[in-house]
Amino acid sequence: MLTLAALLLAGIAFQLVGPQLVRQFIDSAQAGAPPQVLMAAAAWFLLSTVASQALGAGAAYMGEQVGWSATNAVRADLLRHVLTLDLSFHHSRTPGELIERIDGDVTTLSNFFSRFTILILGSVLLLLGALALLYREDWRVGLAMTAFVVVALGVLARVRDLAVPYWRDDRQESAAVFGFLEERLVGLPDLHASGARAYVVRRFAEHFRSRYRVGQRAMLAGSITWAATNVLLGVCAALGLALGVALHTAAGASLGTVYLIYSYTWVLRRPLEQITRQVQDLQKASAGIGRVQELLAQRGRLIESAPGAAVSLPEGPLAVELQDLRFRYRPDQEPVLHDVRLSLAPGRTLGILGRTGSGKTTIGRLLFRLYDVDQGAVLLGGVDVRHARLHDVQRRVGLVTQEVQLFGASVRDNLTLFDPTVPDARLLEVMEELGLGAWLRALPAGLDTQLAPSGGLSAGEAQLLALTRVFLRDPGLVVLDEASSRLDPATEALIDRAVRRLLAGRTAIVIAHRLATVLRADDVLVLAGGRVLEHSPRAALQADPDSHFSRLLRAGELEVLA
Repeated sequence: MLTLAALLLAGIAFQLVGPQLVRQFIDSAQAGAPPQVLMAAAAWFLLSTVASQALGAGAAYMGEQVGWSATNAVRADLLRHVLTLDLSFHHSRTPGELIERIDGDVTTLSNFFSRFTILILGSVLLLLGALALLYREDWRVGLAMTAFVVVALGVLARVRDLAVPYWRDDRQESAAVFGFLEERLVGLPDLHASGARAYVVRRFAEHFRSRYRVGQRAMLAGSITWAATNVLLGVCAALGLALGVALHTAAGASLGTVYLIYSYTWVLRRPLEQITRQVQDLQKASAGIGRVQELLAQRGRLIESAPGAAVSLPEGPLAVELQDLRFRYRPDQEPVLHDVRLSLAPGRTLGILGRTGSGKTTIGRLLFRLYDVDQGAVLLGGVDVRHARLHDVQRRVGLVTQEVQLFGASVRDNLTLFDPTVPDARLLEVMEELGLGAWLRALPAGLDTQLAPSGGLSAGEAQLLALTRVFLRDPGLVVLDEASSRLDPATEALIDRAVRRLLAGRTAIVIAHRLATVLRADDVLVLAGGRVLEHSPRAALQADPDSHFSRLLRAGELEVLA
């Protein structure tokens, strides 16, 4: 900023010196000065012009540096903020909309800030410098031009915010278009299967028709500023000519002075014109700033504990205790969980059974603190997760869901989630320990094998990578939403071995879909309608012919519960 300010001030000084050199040339020529004097004045004028352009180029470069540095910091702040918001926020917005908020809205600020710093600040300084030099020539000329500038700036200020609401609507329409595109592209296989391509194209056209109409209104509102400026610039030129002629006729001012006054009139026009152009960018930027502030003002349901008050979770296997849990995803919904109580000793494995909608997955999300409970408490190792550091909870609890997110990157990056501090030796050790060494060696480039953006792996291979991710973090609690039904037979045995190794020596909660998984559990919890139907050691429930779990096993209905 200091370098930019220095370049701006130096450039403005050369712009103000130029008309003075031309006046000297005109007056010297009229007075019959020798050619060498005229040549010297011309050389100095040429030098000042070149210097002014060079300084302008330097200021433009520094302005872009400042603008992009600032807005990239805003992008990082927005992304960091969005990542701290809980899933209830993300479920109400599409990823496409958030991409447009984080990048598209901030881009309008980048265009604005990089030019605003140079043109607005520079124009104001140039305006003040030109007025000061006009006062130096004649106070009446300076006063008249000052009055004009005040009126012109007043008019521009009145029309400045005229188009802001329209540009805000334009940004909202843009976000809606990106959200629509993202949602349809993600669901492309289903769209092809159902023959809905024509519908998507028609809806796409409707979105852009709406975007066109909103953008047209914004441009029309912004053009009022441009029209007002053109009128003001015409008045400015006429006023400069009139003042110069009057001064020449009444006070005998030289032709060089007349030129100087008219030239500084043009100097005044340039900053006014630049200010007008920036006002249009300001209108767009104001809309973007409003949307950025709105996003930053969003507060999720999760509240991070103060650093000094946060409690660390103990190392080793974590005990799990659920105390009278009551939870709903939205305030207007019926509770998903009702007074759920559970106590799981460290190192034991709990299998959770229940039909769809019974609350199995919700318990896993609460343990990982993707949401906070409405009533009751979730304790890990005797610590309420609301009093622990979020980062500590996420480090000590490993979550493997049915849908594994893979990235268009190497196997190494997909395992470490782009953490360069994890050595390859550790990765190879973990994969061998989980029985994945042969699978890794079969890949064409080992850890450097590039995965497609969608992963390009089977469901079983994707789960192998997910299990390895969790094992690398060495959590004290593993929540496994087992998706065995999606596994291909070739990797089923490999998955089973990896799961056994992952759960060894750790507390585990498995949302069970297969008989084999449940029979490995130490305890079983059966949910129905968000309530605990029964919870006891598996062996005791299995031996009790009247238990709900025993009846399910006899009837072979365990798969139905999935």
